[in-house]
Amino acid sequence: MRKLLLTLLILVPVGAGIFFTIPTLLDRQANSVATPAPYPASDSAEKLHQTLFVADLHDDALLWQRDLLERHDYGHSDLPRLLEGRVGLQVFSTVTKTPRGINYESNGADSDNITLLAMAQRWPRETWSSLLARALYQADKLKQAAAASEGRMVLIHTRSELAAYLQAWQRGPQRLATVLATEGLQPIEGKLENIDVLYDAGFRIAGLTHFFDNEVGGSAHGLDKGGLTPLGRQVITRLEEKRMLVDLAHASKSLIDDVLAIAKRPVLVSHTGVAGTCPGPRNLTDDHLQRIAANGGVIGIGYWDAAVCETSVGAIIRAIRYTADKVGVAHVALGSDFNGTVHAPFDSTGLAQITEGLQRAGFSDADIAAIMGGNVRDLLLANLPD
Repeated sequence: MRKLLLTLLILVPVGAGIFFTIPTLLDRQANSVATPAPYPASDSAEKLHQTLFVADLHDDALLWQRDLLERHDYGHSDLPRLLEGRVGLQVFSTVTKTPRGINYESNGADSDNITLLAMAQRWPRETWSSLLARALYQADKLKQAAAASEGRMVLIHTRSELAAYLQAWQRGPQRLATVLATEGLQPIEGKLENIDVLYDAGFRIAGLTHFFDNEVGGSAHGLDKGGLTPLGRQVITRLEEKRMLVDLAHASKSLIDDVLAIAKRPVLVSHTGVAGTCPGPRNLTDDHLQRIAANGGVIGIGYWDAAVCETSVGAIIRAIRYTADKVGVAHVALGSDFNGTVHAPFDSTGLAQITEGLQRAGFSDADIAAIMGGNVRDLLLANLPD
């Protein structure tokens, strides 16, 4: 017995040490790039890029235990690398639940990967069992980073805050506006009043579903892939009353149809591909592209293989070109899905390569400025709360 106890005393700390290092190892492996920095671009592209206000609609960095204010040699983004890439506005999303055996075709809601990740990253105990607590904890991480950033990172809640930030950015662009989003509304835990809780915590964009069907509606990757539930219809009304933007990324086709049928305000799709260049369960059809554009919405084109069918700048540009040709430049944006367990062509320091690709694809400087960030800026200026 004594020998067994001695063995346990040795093995338990070792096991715990391994357990607590797993998130960093996973982060390094899952959030990878095709080639390491630096990412060269032509002189013409670099010159134009340095004049741009760049905005990205989706980054999952809050899921991981990296300090957003420190530069890292893994993952896709942090404040120093975002600023180097000329990013002026970044939407950070909170991930609260993903199913085991996650895939693009069919996932149930009866399992969860994030519980163990939360434990291994030493998140507060309440996050182990509450999806709402997980969203609020990640929101607090962003608030703390902004507070410690000495003005280099600003959390935006209102149109007036964004307008003031943009004036400051014009005087000195080495700063980043951030907007909070949730990837799926499972954090409301089936309660309409929790929309208000998320709003009060700073959330201004609400993805309806993630990789599984939830109480609000069907996922493109769920079992039923249905439309809005009765609660979901109430949720859309509440979101619009609070001027929170609805995000249709990961939504089933039926859910997209149902939302567009009742939406009175513009929607967005934060990170997606388009079926016209890359068929896939969540990539938007031409019909949905046209209806989202008619709604006044913006479509963020992703960078990973399931969105654009290969890991390359060229594939991203083809999806952007296709979307712009179908519905107009004013409805196209960037939606990287950085740090969302994806393999990307580059990290956030390489965004001038997209600028170069857009030049080669025949876009004008004004069109490039709109795609790279102007459209997101204008959408938020028009639709955030007062």
